Order: sequence, then structure tokens, then C-alpha cells
Amino acid sequence: MPPIEVNPIRTRLLPALTLSVMLAACGQPAQYPVEAGIGPDPTLPPPESGLVPTVRPAKAIGWAGGETPTPADGLAVVAFADGLDHPRWLFVAPNGDVLVAESNRTHAEDSGNPIMAWIMGLVMDYAGAGVESANRITLLRDTDGDGVADLRKPLLEGLHSPFGMAIVGDHLYVANTDAVVRVPYRPGQTEITREPETVAELPAGPINRHWTRNILAGPDGRVLYVTVGSNSNVAEFGMAAEEGRAAIHRLDLESFELETFATGLRNPNGLAWEPTSGVLWTTVNERDEIGSDLVPDYLTSVREGGFYGWPYSYFGSHVDERVQSQRPDLVAEALVPDYALGAHTASLGLAFSGGAAALPERFGNGAFVGQHGSWNREPRSGYKVIFVPFEAGRPGGPPVDVLVDFLNGDEQARGRPAGVAIAGDGALLVADDVGNVIWRVSGARR
Repeated sequence: MPPIEVNPIRTRLLPALTLSVMLAACGQPAQYPVEAGIGPDPTLPPPESGLVPTVRPAKAIGWAGGETPTPADGLAVVAFADGLDHPRWLFVAPNGDVLVAESNRTHAEDSGNPIMAWIMGLVMDYAGAGVESANRITLLRDTDGDGVADLRKPLLEGLHSPFGMAIVGDHLYVANTDAVVRVPYRPGQTEITREPETVAELPAGPINRHWTRNILAGPDGRVLYVTVGSNSNVAEFGMAAEEGRAAIHRLDLESFELETFATGLRNPNGLAWEPTSGVLWTTVNERDEIGSDLVPDYLTSVREGGFYGWPYSYFGSHVDERVQSQRPDLVAEALVPDYALGAHTASLGLAFSGGAAALPERFGNGAFVGQHGSWNREPRSGYKVIFVPFEAGRPGGPPVDVLVDFLNGDEQARGRPAGVAIAGDGALLVADDVGNVIWRVSGARR
């Protein structure tokens, strides 16, 4: 597996000693275990304030030869594919082909505050997120059924920070950071030569803080649901800079008109249909800089027309006093998320198991969540894949660790899980964008 790339220009700008001092200048450590911020009724202590926010990323080192994350009892893990270039998101085609978005943010963007952008660039480099974007969709296929991809083809290149993917009819749709595009495509193809057609522009611009855009086809194939994260932490650039952001939109695939479906979602990433109820669910990354215990990321059902608080409040009526021009009318309407996932866990990927055939029965009904891991909590949180059991279409118990030890004993990041998906054979696939691996998790052979 290739070593982690670090931007040499940024590295020369600030000596390693200075960077270490800056990272050590953390805010207050957590007063509660991360588990206190998990579940339908998380602990929400008073917010902390201070001049120095917590900055605690794990240094990215990648996986040494033969290393893997540790699966839960009864599970086995292998590298489905390695040597990728920052694999961020996954989509499984109807024929079982696995499409991988090898992608990252564009560094020329996100320049609202040059000093903060410079500092965040250093942190991103340190955490393995400073590599240039490959801007590519790669196709992986396991032709002999041994659980390892033996066919790898660049399917679509020259994109702009691609992320979410969907196949509807005879088209492959891709969510770039600035637009939803499509190309003619039939499952089974291993090459695309047509230039992508833009079907809907999305909010982006020179300041583009949360760059990922996910898409999910509606059950009838007539619409796509599209996520757009906020352009800031808590609207510090003003609400005009948040037009169309912190929301899930619905894109009509006949008229290509985009309408807002739900708002107040700071940075929604995962999208999936809960199989028993048919309800849309999402994972959301919440706000930073008010302490290691706040605010928990969450998993929630999404109500059409619903408002989920950002930036004015969190978890219902908990007002964020940092936001100028408060809106008590909106706070009064803010919906409480269904299930907290822990503060700063960076919960990204979401896939419902739906009775996945290659996994033990205890994983038959629930949601897998890829937790990319904190950069602003002391001690660190996330850096694992969890399973949230469901009952009657709702979360039904505490989460179960599925894949752990992405951090080594020195708390260095060998990998960071991002997107998750259920493979055509019923195994769980996990995109690891620091280890540059797609992991395959299945039931252990006895």
C-alpha cells in the first residue's frame, strides 16, 4: 500500500516543531466519555468558550504490509482493493460492479480566511487529507468471486471533486462539488468516452468549506436527493454565503429543477432508504469549537420540509449563542435528530444492511456508519465502523463496533473509514481514504 503523501510546500512553510506546538495547544479535554453523546438522548453539557479551540488530528501513516483493521467477533476483513488514490465514496451497481469516487477537495477553494485556511491546510496534510484530488470514478469487479477485485478500470476522469453516484435508467449520475452531471451508462460497461452533461448546478464558489455532495435515487427513479453541506462552521461568513446550503435537495430528473427538501443540516453526507419503512435517513456532521463534548454528529430520518437547527440551534432548542441575528421562530420549529453518533466522530458513510447475506444474522437489520474520526476532540473519537441496530424502522439499541483499530497504539491513523456500501454478494465494503484501501467485511469462515 502506498505511503501517505504530504504537501511539501505547506510542510516547508511551518517547521515540524511549530506544528507540533500548535497541535498541542488544545482546548479543554472532554468531561464525558464519547458514549455519553450516543443514542436518542445524548448528554449535552454547557458549551465551552475559549480563544484556542481543540485541534487534535491523528497523524496519517497508512497501513504497513499485512496490517488490517480489526473486525468484530464472527467477522473477517480483507482488502477488496488497495493502492487507490484517496477513495472517498462507494456505489454498487446492479450487476455488482463497485464504483469508487477517488476524490478530495480542491485546495484553491476554501479561502475565506487566509490564515485559518493555511492552518487548516497544515492540519489536513497532517491527517492525510491534503492530497490532490484524483477527480476520478474507478470501476472494481470481482470476476472470480473470491472477495478481491481482479478487474480495475478508470471509468470516468476529469471530474471536479466527485462524490455521490447513482444509476437511473440508462445514465450514471455523479455529484461533483459544483454540479450534478450524467453520462450514458449501462451496468457492465468498463469504459465511458462521452463528456459528462451538467443537469443541475450546485452551490460551490471560491469559499467551499464542506465540499462533498452525495446523491441518492428516489424509489420511483424520478428524482435524486442531493446533499449540500454548509459553507462555514456556524455561518461566520453570513447567511448570504449559505444560500442553498446545509440542506438536502430534490432534483427532478425530467425538468432538472432543484427544490429544497430539508434544511438546517450542517453537513449531511450519507443517504439511504430504511428498508422496512421506506423513509429517507442521513448522517450529519455537527458544529465545532464549543468543546470536546459538543456537538454530537447524528443519524436521523429526514422529514420533507423539516428544519434541523443549523446554525441557530442544535438538537432542537439548544441555541448557539455565537450566531448573529438569532431566529427564535426557526429554533421553535427545529426537529430533534433521531440518534446521536458521538461528538466529532465525523460520521460519513451510511448503508442499511437489509439482511446482507454475507454477514451474521445479528447484522441483519440496522445501519452501518463509517466514522472518519475527529480532528478536534481530546481524546479522539470515531476512527471506526459501527452498526446501529434497528427495530420497526427505528434505532433499537446501542451501536456495535464492526471494524476498529484504524488508530495504532501511538494513536496514529493507519486509515480513516469514509463511505460504506453493501456489495452485491452481501458483504460490507468500506472506503478507507487514508489507507487507500477498500475493505471487505464478511462472516468469518469456521
